[in-house]
Amino acid sequence: MSDTFDKLKIQLALQEWPNVYFFKFIVPNNSEIIAKITALFDDGADLKYSKSKTGKYVSISAKEMMMDVDSIIERYEKAAKLKGVIAL
Repeated sequence: MSDTFDKLKIQLALQEWPNVYFFKFIVPNNSEIIAKITALFDDGADLKYSKSKTGKYVSISAKEMMMDVDSIIERYEKAAKLKGVIAL
């Protein structure tokens, strides 16, 4: 696991799992990157998209039932490999 997510992992470990988790990403308005972020989530995830005022970026929000902390960190690590993606 990356040191980048150590603090988040500690905070998430205080919660009970499985639980619904809310992910939010800001990505360039690029269909390939949007598709790759969307592909990180299961079909049952509640996904919402919102364009920035200028249309240069898209906010992607996702709520999904997560089984454990490690699966959340894994999603963030995969998203972090995509150029221009900001995880909130």
